[in-house]
Amino acid sequence: MSDYTPKWHRELEIFCKIKPIIMMEGNICDSYQFPHEGSVPAGSILRLTEYLHYFFKDMGYKDIVFYDSLRGFTNTCEEGYIEAFAKLCGVSVSNGAVPASFKGSSDGGAVQLIRSAVSQNREPCVIVMNFASRYIVSPDHLQQSEVDSYTTLLQASMEAAEVKTDRGKLKNLLVLIVNKSNDIPAWFYLDNPNEKTITISTPTKEERLRFVRGDNFSTFFDSKIYSAGIGSYAERQGELEKIQERFAALTEGFSFTEMNALRKLCKNERVAIRNMCDVIDLYKYGIKDNPWRCLDINSLRTAEEDFRKRVKGQDYAITKTLDVVKRAVTGMSGLQGSSHTRPKGVLFFAGPTGTGKTETAKTLAERLFGDDSCCIRFDMSEYSQSHSDQKLLGAPPGYVGYEAGGQLTNAVKNNPFSILLFDEIEKAHPSVLDKFLQILEDGRMTDGQGNTVYFSESVIIFTSNLGIYTRTADGGRVQNVTADMPYPEVQQRVRDAIEDYFKLELGRPEILNRIGENIVVFDFIRPEAAQQILRSQVSRILSNLAADKQVIVTLSDEAYSVLLEKALGNLANGGRGIGNIVENLLINPLSRYLFDNGIFIDAELEITAIDPDAMPASLTCRRK
Repeated sequence: MSDYTPKWHRELEIFCKIKPIIMMEGNICDSYQFPHEGSVPAGSILRLTEYLHYFFKDMGYKDIVFYDSLRGFTNTCEEGYIEAFAKLCGVSVSNGAVPASFKGSSDGGAVQLIRSAVSQNREPCVIVMNFASRYIVSPDHLQQSEVDSYTTLLQASMEAAEVKTDRGKLKNLLVLIVNKSNDIPAWFYLDNPNEKTITISTPTKEERLRFVRGDNFSTFFDSKIYSAGIGSYAERQGELEKIQERFAALTEGFSFTEMNALRKLCKNERVAIRNMCDVIDLYKYGIKDNPWRCLDINSLRTAEEDFRKRVKGQDYAITKTLDVVKRAVTGMSGLQGSSHTRPKGVLFFAGPTGTGKTETAKTLAERLFGDDSCCIRFDMSEYSQSHSDQKLLGAPPGYVGYEAGGQLTNAVKNNPFSILLFDEIEKAHPSVLDKFLQILEDGRMTDGQGNTVYFSESVIIFTSNLGIYTRTADGGRVQNVTADMPYPEVQQRVRDAIEDYFKLELGRPEILNRIGENIVVFDFIRPEAAQQILRSQVSRILSNLAADKQVIVTLSDEAYSVLLEKALGNLANGGRGIGNIVENLLINPLSRYLFDNGIFIDAELEITAIDPDAMPASLTCRRK
């Protein structure tokens, strides 16, 4: 097992020798792995108060006590310490504690006992004030008794003595454990040369790796399963280390308490060694079937053909999109980075309107998760204000809407296996775009309620019309790409415009770096693709009419040529433009004809002609 000492532990070793007040904030409610052999074995998992007890005991301190406003002074780690403190201060012990109130500075109060203990030079003393964030109601509106208490603690820090021991001089210490430093009055610690704030963060990757290796590793498994499986790794030690490293990487942001819960879950579920990383998904998402593991490899081989049935004329975009699926299935997502928790894939769909960007995302959702409703769409024009990030992630405590949570975080918590489609991303406020940096890099985000939401099982797709038009010097818009340009030129011009937007106009090149080479430029709807789209739409309409109403409708060549002519003349609006033509020249006049002639079921018609110039458009039918 590697000998790794947490940063906050090393800071405590340094500053406890020179500062009389140490304030510890951050991840204070966790358990911690003791790094060195001493009063307890190395690797022991301890609560913070236990950790501090053995830390200071190993340094040579004889008096170590913990204070909180409910019980007073106590020490349940080992016997004799509370009695030694009571003797030092000339007070008595009652039921294993020295009761004392925090508020006020009268004799017998907690702060006076603290001042007496840290100012004496007979025995080295450490007083740890636990739950120090809970002694007062508000740090900004103190009662006079509370002001007096903190003033007395300041006086105690200035009077703190050093005690000679056989290990050298030890400084009497006051340690305050707080959730965050501003839970106590700012004047107590700001510009206070006697105070040092130490932040305890969640375990680093080295700490998590240390937790899962060595003697600890076997404790993750049922004894029979471990005995049956560990022998197969005797000559494959590198493979075992990769499993452990992946487990450590996937638990980024986890506390030791959560790591310990994973250990129990792994054992309780009788997970095999090779599958130990599966418990992370179970812990994060509950009992959910993972669609990524259920994908039929053989069906994916025909996925490209299926995509082309729904999205016409976008062969490059389809291939690039399916590369994301193939990368996820082969386990190669994120291999180029240090994070194993990144989303399964990130795509940036750009190009003219109506070319199939949204349809491609829905088709991908249906292929991966069985239903295109798993494509969760966010219209980014709704997030154009600076405070819009609260709509996505949830309002902070105390603000309106805090209980409701965020639209994005709620959606991912309810359905972590999904396509997240952020439509027209350029319309979002830059402060909202900044939130995507952590999502794209780490695959997780903390919502307004403090809950961590994981995006590691999602595919994130941005869509944008950037690059189709550019701005002139006088603020006007000119078309940057046109349908008569070859696709390679369209692609290059759009990509260049997107880069200019993020780097120069928005000033967020780091967002573009997270997207990388996953910018997919959709081509204009060319005449050949337009014919395919028209044929597909007309066929779908007529087949649905036959299936639902048993009304069989056919189109003469003359009628169809009118639709085709108008569709080819409206390519600037893409596939939606063709859909509008079909609605205006076929659906509306056909429904009018059926209604006016009382045809609601069981009929057979031929549309012989369509008059697009009539107001409104009309058609001529012949009943068979």
